[in-house]
Amino acid sequence: MTPTKAITDAITSLADAENRFGFVRIESEGFFSEWCEKLPALTEADKANLDVLRRRYLYHRASGNLLKGTVMLLLVSPLLALAGFYDPPFRIKAEESVNVVVDDGEEILRGRIDVKSAGQKILSGELHVLVLQDRFWVMVLESKKTTLSVWSALPQALAYLMANLNPNLPVFGMVTNGDDILFVKVEQADTPQYDLSRVFAPFTSVRELYSVLQSLKRFGQAVTCV
Repeated sequence: MTPTKAITDAITSLADAENRFGFVRIESEGFFSEWCEKLPALTEADKANLDVLRRRYLYHRASGNLLKGTVMLLLVSPLLALAGFYDPPFRIKAEESVNVVVDDGEEILRGRIDVKSAGQKILSGELHVLVLQDRFWVMVLESKKTTLSVWSALPQALAYLMANLNPNLPVFGMVTNGDDILFVKVEQADTPQYDLSRVFAPFTSVRELYSVLQSLKRFGQAVTCV
């Protein structure tokens, strides 16, 4: 029987993800240009909605760290709605179980997400995972006792992205703890490749949210053009 391990037990560092999947980071502007090039323009209505979204987030964030459900409610879900991910042709789902085969079937890594809590434990936090159009993964990190950066979720995010149902097509990911947002792109091809966007910090400036929404809209174009 092929042994099965939890993703969070097997993938605890970026080195783990790179070694187990053979990932190579491609630091080339041409590889992951979707987050910063040919970005759709925002309307004045978009900007007004983002201004309100950020004010609400800062108001609640001022009382302390936010649970993942609150981050989803205040920040992520409104962003996805503004980007059009809740409208046709997009479909959204929460992954109950994710299997990733490693080393030509010699090992299976499994990520389990409790449907009630919609959470997957990562280090001292949890990861809420949504999948849109099978090619855009949204991962929301929750810190339990200490504030965790988006970097702490990156190894597991890469593992989840390897579960792409269309391995011949690029897949995108968004990782956020509310204060920071990071985008990831993965292409499997012969050698799995990935790269990262810069870290956006909507906590510091509403212009950061403007850029995030532009990137999200660009990803929406990318995953529906094939």
